Amino acid sequence: LAFIKQGWALLQLLLVVTFSQAEGPVCRLRGDPENPQLSNQGDVMLGGLFPFHNNWKNRQSSYIHKPFPLQCTSVNFRGFQFAQAMLFAVEEINNSTDLLPGISLGYEIYDTCSSIARGVKVALALSNGNEEIIVPSEAPCTKSAQVQAIMGETSSSPCMAIATVIGPFHIPMISHFATCACLSDKVKYPSFLRTIPSDYYQSRALAQLVRYFGWTWVGALRTNDGYGNNGMATFIETAEQLGICLEYSVAFYRTDPPEKIQQVINLIRHSTSKVIVTFLSAKEVYILIKELAQHNLTGYQWVGTEAWISDSKTAVKDKHHILDGAIGLFIPKAHVSGMKEFMLDVKPLNSSGNELFTEFWEELFSCKFSQSGLSDDNEKECTGDEDITEVHNSFTDMSLMPIFNNVYKGVYAVAHALHNILGCNTTCNNKVLLDPFTVSSSLTYIFDNSKHFNENFYFDENGDPAAKYEIINWQPTLNGIVDFVTVGLYDASLPADRQMNLENKTIVWAKNSPQVPLSVCSEKCPPGTRKVLQKGKPVCCYDCIRYSTTCERCPPEFWSNEKRDACVKKETEFLSYEEIMGCLLTVTSLFGTCMTCLVACIFFRYRKTPIVRANNTELSFLLLFSLTLCFLCSLTFIGRPSQWSCMLRHTAFGITFVLCISCVLGKTIVVLMAFRATLPGGNVMKWFGPVQQRLSVVGFTLIQVLICILWLTISPPFPYKNLKQFNNKIIIECALGSAIGFWAVLGYIGLLALLCFVLAFLARKLPDNFNEAKFITFSMLIFCAVWITFIPAYVSSPGKFSVAVEIFAILASSFGLLICIFVPKCYIVLLKPEKNTKKNVMGKGLPKT
Repeated sequence: LAFIKQGWALLQLLLVVTFSQAEGPVCRLRGDPENPQLSNQGDVMLGGLFPFHNNWKNRQSSYIHKPFPLQCTSVNFRGFQFAQAMLFAVEEINNSTDLLPGISLGYEIYDTCSSIARGVKVALALSNGNEEIIVPSEAPCTKSAQVQAIMGETSSSPCMAIATVIGPFHIPMISHFATCACLSDKVKYPSFLRTIPSDYYQSRALAQLVRYFGWTWVGALRTNDGYGNNGMATFIETAEQLGICLEYSVAFYRTDPPEKIQQVINLIRHSTSKVIVTFLSAKEVYILIKELAQHNLTGYQWVGTEAWISDSKTAVKDKHHILDGAIGLFIPKAHVSGMKEFMLDVKPLNSSGNELFTEFWEELFSCKFSQSGLSDDNEKECTGDEDITEVHNSFTDMSLMPIFNNVYKGVYAVAHALHNILGCNTTCNNKVLLDPFTVSSSLTYIFDNSKHFNENFYFDENGDPAAKYEIINWQPTLNGIVDFVTVGLYDASLPADRQMNLENKTIVWAKNSPQVPLSVCSEKCPPGTRKVLQKGKPVCCYDCIRYSTTCERCPPEFWSNEKRDACVKKETEFLSYEEIMGCLLTVTSLFGTCMTCLVACIFFRYRKTPIVRANNTELSFLLLFSLTLCFLCSLTFIGRPSQWSCMLRHTAFGITFVLCISCVLGKTIVVLMAFRATLPGGNVMKWFGPVQQRLSVVGFTLIQVLICILWLTISPPFPYKNLKQFNNKIIIECALGSAIGFWAVLGYIGLLALLCFVLAFLARKLPDNFNEAKFITFSMLIFCAVWITFIPAYVSSPGKFSVAVEIFAILASSFGLLICIFVPKCYIVLLKPEKNTKKNVMGKGLPKT
């Protein structure tokens, strides 16, 4: 019998060789050909890889016969939705006159059955095609690619395998839901792109979200594949930088034995952390919540990724409300006009002899077609006319519309690339030879498609889009349905301090609590204690030990708080414009300035009258000018001291006051000289005429200028932080630099004021109507009194009050001079004009000149 079988096999081999030699070399696929589940011919073909089934039947191979084809089980409605989104985009582009005019897009869509092996196999079918090709004997068995781009796959692990295989052929593969950061590696996956952000950004955003709510002690669960392991690795790296500690980090897969799942449950049960961060697919979440419900493990705060956080199917399966209050990240909401209606219109899927549609329809409506055979007497028969609006399941649920939009974006990205390659305007150049490498290169360009999207969509150098997420919170409603509420946004393109923005909305936490749950390894240490790390545990775990009797001294610019358990920065104090005292002094200074200007205007208006002309009009105007500067120089003492303001305030004060006193001294000397000139034989006015008066003012002022220059050159004033005067505040003041310079300036002012006072006192007996001699005496008396009392007040005043005392002295002495010297004359000029005569000014007892 064995001999007969061997002979039959040899005969078949000879027939094949004979046939090949007769017709020439034939290129054939090895193995059984794979036919697409959905297809439509077009000028340019696109491929699609979607999981129409969740699982497959395991068959033991005898290794004697060729393995049976993979038998897929458990219809996956999400896969059909992704395919429908692709078909909608293709149909919309084919009907468009703006994009690829005159060019039709075709498609071949395969079911990957959620199997990595099958995904690779059908991807090669998209690359090669199934046709046999007869070639000349010398020609290589090659041909151009079957499709120009592939849409899919849904998960990261299949994408990694498929992108590795088709990468050398440069066929662009655009995934809508594969988020593993590893897929951004252009060395391993040169032609892979995606319309969903990389987990690199999601992992960092999750870590920032956990830190935002103060959770420093968390558990971590991940899918044991590329998606979970890579995503969690980035999360852990970022979490450590933010001071977050992981109590445990464990991986499992949906095909793991029950014992492995039980170990995960036991780990959760015995943990102390109340927050669980997950990098799980929806399938692992189903398994997990089922086991947690059996062990009645509730009350944990779940933090999820886009894989399940907005999946209504997951929410429906969570019948025991394990995940209530979950928070996580998802792709921003999207709306594509007409897509929902197209996806719910499943009749176009029903092509002749399409077994996939039959299986889909039976699963959708829970019925059986008559040719399929009814397995149960209670099972209803399908008619094919069932109304889909009466069905409520995961196929009619549109909560994953952002992901459907990602499929839509991927198709449009390829269409735009083709549009550019073919040089389309009103028509396209059909003579251009397309190849996947050119298409892949064109996909890296940025394009703006605001007609179809409310954003600028682009792929970066790694084939990734911009990272934007909505922060989603699971909020159960009264009817038991979970509401996915957007409570914030995360935009990785913004500066770090503005990336996360939580809206002012109520967040529901685990157990429907309104309070943010607490998840820390150790409570914050009370006052009077310090942290001591627990041996063999992360830095978040510590004991609180009471301080010893020794205390640590705070840095100079800090001081101890009331509890004496921390150093806090001291407040800074200086006289500012914002406080009441600063405002009052500023208003007073400006009022004095305005009053001086008003007097100057009156004197200028009546400058030809006797009372204004008496005693040197030029000195009067110069005195008014110097008084204006005296009022304004007080403003330099208000505000935060700086290097320039410290030097300006004292020198401006010294020079302007000397100018002022010099003018008063000049007027006093003029009074005495004028009186001497009226005596018989007196001729002293020629020695103190207008020129000598000007020179005296300039001379006295120059001496003060020289003193100030020496002061600023040798040791000028400078801003200084006074840390010793008060324990709880820092006084920012102007240090004198050289105390000798400061007191020299004041001493010189005092010397001139004293000289002026003595001369005015000697002139007090002169006739009252002659001039302002007695008013000068009174003004200098006020001046000297103010500055004599200033010295003890300045020395004893603390902080900013010493500055206020100096400003008050400047303003008081300035007002004294202004009022005593000029107000009486203004009174006569404005209210007693009859006394403004030369006769009255000169007095009766004086000879006329």
